[in-house]
Amino acid sequence: MPAVTAPSRLLPKPPPWGRPPLWVAMYHSIANTADDPYRVTVSPVRFARQLRWLGERGLRGVSVGELLTAAAQGRARSLVGLTFDDGYADFADAALPLLRRHGFTATVYVLPGRLGGENGWDAAGPRKRLLSGDAVRRIARAGMEIGSHGLTHVPLPEADDRTLAAETLRSRELLEELTGGPVEGFCYPYGRFDRRAMRAVREAGYRYACAIDPGPYTGAYALPRVHIGENDTSWRLAAKRLLHPLRRRRPADLPAPARYGPAVVGAR
Repeated sequence: MPAVTAPSRLLPKPPPWGRPPLWVAMYHSIANTADDPYRVTVSPVRFARQLRWLGERGLRGVSVGELLTAAAQGRARSLVGLTFDDGYADFADAALPLLRRHGFTATVYVLPGRLGGENGWDAAGPRKRLLSGDAVRRIARAGMEIGSHGLTHVPLPEADDRTLAAETLRSRELLEELTGGPVEGFCYPYGRFDRRAMRAVREAGYRYACAIDPGPYTGAYALPRVHIGENDTSWRLAAKRLLHPLRRRRPADLPAPARYGPAVVGAR
């Protein structure tokens, strides 16, 4: 299958070697961390400290959509993308009030095929409730960006054509019907993608897609992110911020978005 190049207007030109890449933080659930085999949960106390750490350094948490717009205009240096995968119900009760207190926004990646349900894909983990339709509308009205995490949380490289269309195009349609606004962002379940999945996301009308660690395939449809967990204290956040430019750098002549590559497997 030939490589597909998405419109270059979606992202700014790749930065020179000396300019740091965009920093996008990956969260999942904000709740009690007592039973967390997949390390997807951050306690509200720790999350509040992490947000305060950002603010004390003159950094502002924003949605990925806002971050990309700012980057295209050359004003993203003090911005950090905040993302929440899986659409856990605790976002509305635990994360949203803390974000609003700091004047931050975020992107919440929702599964419209599981609204009000549970995280049934996590076989070894505790059952966690997912956002209801009413809760999704409420957080959208509060200024959060709503993105798609697929329809039901399946690995896209393994999906047949019908399932792939449902996970990308149909999930976007359902979320737009639910919120009454555009849904421009997609997040690959498990961080897994391949050329076929990226093409499906692009053709479904999304502006961008988040991955985890796409390496040389970084681009508008494979944005890298940094996992943030319960153990990320101030010094660990500082280390991640310092090392991020070294881990995410790519040659300045690599087109944006990058060429599509083979499947990339990430964390949950």
